Amino acid sequence: MRNLLLFSVFYFFITSNVVFAQKDNLIYPEEKNFKSLRQITFGGDNAEAYWDFNDTNLVFQSNNPDWGVNCDQIFIIDKSENLSNKTPRMISTGQGRTTCAYFMPDGKHIVYASTHLGSPECPDAPLRVEGKYVWPIYDTYDIFVSDLEGNIVNQLTNQVGYDAEATVSPKGDKIVFTSTRTGDLELFTMNIDGTDVKQITNELGYDGGAFFSPDGSKIIFRASRPKTKDEIEEYKGLLKEGFVQPTDLEIFVCDADGSNLKQVTYLGNANWSPFWHPSGEKILFSSNFDAVAGFPFNIYMIDINGRNLKQITYDKMFDSFPVFSNNGKYLIFASNRNNGGNRDTNVFIAEWID
Repeated sequence: MRNLLLFSVFYFFITSNVVFAQKDNLIYPEEKNFKSLRQITFGGDNAEAYWDFNDTNLVFQSNNPDWGVNCDQIFIIDKSENLSNKTPRMISTGQGRTTCAYFMPDGKHIVYASTHLGSPECPDAPLRVEGKYVWPIYDTYDIFVSDLEGNIVNQLTNQVGYDAEATVSPKGDKIVFTSTRTGDLELFTMNIDGTDVKQITNELGYDGGAFFSPDGSKIIFRASRPKTKDEIEEYKGLLKEGFVQPTDLEIFVCDADGSNLKQVTYLGNANWSPFWHPSGEKILFSSNFDAVAGFPFNIYMIDINGRNLKQITYDKMFDSFPVFSNNGKYLIFASNRNNGGNRDTNVFIAEWID
């Protein structure tokens, strides 16, 4: 979830000599946790797909030019739909840039972040600043609630600065999000109506991409932790300019109020996009920890105590944004597989086998 989560920024890693999964064989032989795999989208940059609480509908973000957009917008589909020859319904405004849509408990509304109040134009998304790979942190992002027809019914944040990456507790009572309102990229919680805002992290670094555990008692997220003087100066300097460098991230877990903070991974490189296994005892996440040249990114599973690391996907370029259905039967994720060697990232649904 994450603000990033401008997933398309990873494309600078792509080279033309990579071998991709064949269209008639979406599952790699090593992917033993997948009983079947179905491709949902077929072009553009598609990612951050999330289930409603009944596992019936999906929301995701896309910039597919064939759908009349050139900047990330939010779309909704039935989980059974195939978009190879179909344009899904857009439920964001079509203005600015959006990210991180998530269903509200009633199944009739979504929460998402958008820059449209700052400007109707698509903001620039530079991949590099002074040679450094970066994610932009737009200070015009705010968090909104929309019905499924695209009508905004509530604005949950109006602070100066970045407010985005909102996800909802399975208990249906709280939202966790990332904000710069106190000067750094920290995690906050609030009631689903936007009241009772509380800061739950306070260490220097980018805390984001947070999700509640299945019982709502814990939160998993990814974070950078600059330590040396040079790292701290670099981090603060980039953030002041509206950027972060997401190349050194680890996974952390804490209680829903921010207490009992623990680091889960110590792998190096970029470990991000965590999501809870239905058991609440494990997580899935995306990582390039064993990559030599920045890629591939694949999906891994690990116990929340940091033990029993297991590789789940085996793409040659990019697998990320793993999200389980609420019933635990399906895993949705974004991947570069079966894109014919171009830069498209598409959404896939796997039948899950533990």
